[in-house]
Amino acid sequence: MIKTVLIRCIFFLSIGILVLACQENQKPRIPMPVTNLSDISLIPKPTKTIATNSAFALDQFTAIYTSKSATGFDKVGKFLAEKLKAKINLDIPVNQETTNTIDRVIYINQSDSIVLETPEAYQLYINQDSIILNANTAEGAFRGIQTLRQLVPDVSTDTLAEQKIWPVPSGKIIDSPNFGYRGAMLDVARHFFSVEDVKKYIDLLSYYKINMLHLHLSDDQGWRIEIKSWPKLTEIGGSTEVGGESGGFYTQEDYKEIVRYAQERYMTVIPEIDMPGHTNSASASYPFLNGNGKTPELYEGMRVGFSTFDTRKDTVYSFIDDVVREISEMTPGPYFHMGGDESHVTKKNDYIYFVNRVEKIVQKHGKRMIGWDEIANADIDSNAIAQWWASEENAKKAVEKNMKVIVSPAKKAYLDMQYDTLTKLGLHWAGYIPVDTAYQWTPEEYGIPMENILGTEAPLWSETITNIEELEYLAFPRVIGYSELAWSIPENRNWEDYKVRLGDQAPFLERMNVNYYPSKLIDWKKSKFTYETIEKD
Repeated sequence: MIKTVLIRCIFFLSIGILVLACQENQKPRIPMPVTNLSDISLIPKPTKTIATNSAFALDQFTAIYTSKSATGFDKVGKFLAEKLKAKINLDIPVNQETTNTIDRVIYINQSDSIVLETPEAYQLYINQDSIILNANTAEGAFRGIQTLRQLVPDVSTDTLAEQKIWPVPSGKIIDSPNFGYRGAMLDVARHFFSVEDVKKYIDLLSYYKINMLHLHLSDDQGWRIEIKSWPKLTEIGGSTEVGGESGGFYTQEDYKEIVRYAQERYMTVIPEIDMPGHTNSASASYPFLNGNGKTPELYEGMRVGFSTFDTRKDTVYSFIDDVVREISEMTPGPYFHMGGDESHVTKKNDYIYFVNRVEKIVQKHGKRMIGWDEIANADIDSNAIAQWWASEENAKKAVEKNMKVIVSPAKKAYLDMQYDTLTKLGLHWAGYIPVDTAYQWTPEEYGIPMENILGTEAPLWSETITNIEELEYLAFPRVIGYSELAWSIPENRNWEDYKVRLGDQAPFLERMNVNYYPSKLIDWKKSKFTYETIEKD
């Protein structure tokens, strides 16, 4: 705890050297505005918030310090400084030993508290002179600074001080995620999105504490990841997309860059190679894969369910082994998604045989297999994960096998569904999903036991979107609500409260140049904070 007295001393340990930072002759305290931490529009809503109705004076005399011996904490501190610089144009030193001009500190501390029960749990203690963020892991600290970023006002407020001051509401926040898996899926197969597009999406998702990025890397319309042992996959299969445009693909270096960028934001990339259906682009590249002796034409439409691998041919599994191996070597996360959905022309016994064999290949390369809910019909073990999107019967089968389930019901969680009948982008085969419908459901109340729910995921299929602006239009603001459904406990979720907090996200979305859908259900605010300045003791 950093305590303010007439002589303030803060001790920091830096590479074995004890640095004493003292400020003798404390300056008179700056009159600060009354603030109420409980009124700030945080998304996702923290587990517990206790307001003390004063403020921390964030200004040019503030410094960030971290537990420097703790892995990753210094990077979290630098990340916070970079984001605050981008938001309010304030340069905040990180772990610098100079103390002459430092009046207040933000301290990101590695805690060993058993109260912080999960790796992503954190605590924020904010008073007039210090902000202390406690977390057991750098991952938890990173989640905590996303909350802190939301607490910093967009503009400075008037005080008696000569310098600009951004008042950060004082109090205590205790927070941890309801689900450890909080995902978003991006389909880069139907339409291709560049590395920079994906990075921007990662930035936006991580701000709202989403920690899984599922990339749908192959489908009938395109193969998007370079496989060095099978180069025609991208030379041929990556050459088109829905509508007949030129498509594109990620080189292995591109993919590694996406993975690296996500890791810096404590986000796990989950690669998906969809099979045995949704495989026309692969079979167009290597015709032996479909087993019918014909070379299929490249496909540019939106129909599903017409393609399949030859599930009884050993060379198909040699191909799959190479694909899984090369992608797994580049993917540090624990998961590999094998698709498995909508294999309408694959015979049931062939489908079961295929999924069983692919699971063994995925495990051979050190990954845990995820598949769409249809995989629950195969003879897979309980280590596999079913992503429930359509069939409640399949979800029940997964539970009976003691599998974990990712909750992604299309009627509630699909980001590519139109908002309403007037929306030009998106589809509506699963229904229309306006902003309130996207938020007003409970993942825990679909009959799947809590112990079987790994978490939630919001998929964004790309049949109707061609660029980052259209992607953002369908994803935002709905994905913000999905982040709260995954992070916040059920008793903290309330539409009437949430829609106000969502409206207050407008300044961030606009600063990030997000082409969000301006739902008329929401009162979109242009300024987040209004304070009344009064003298504080």
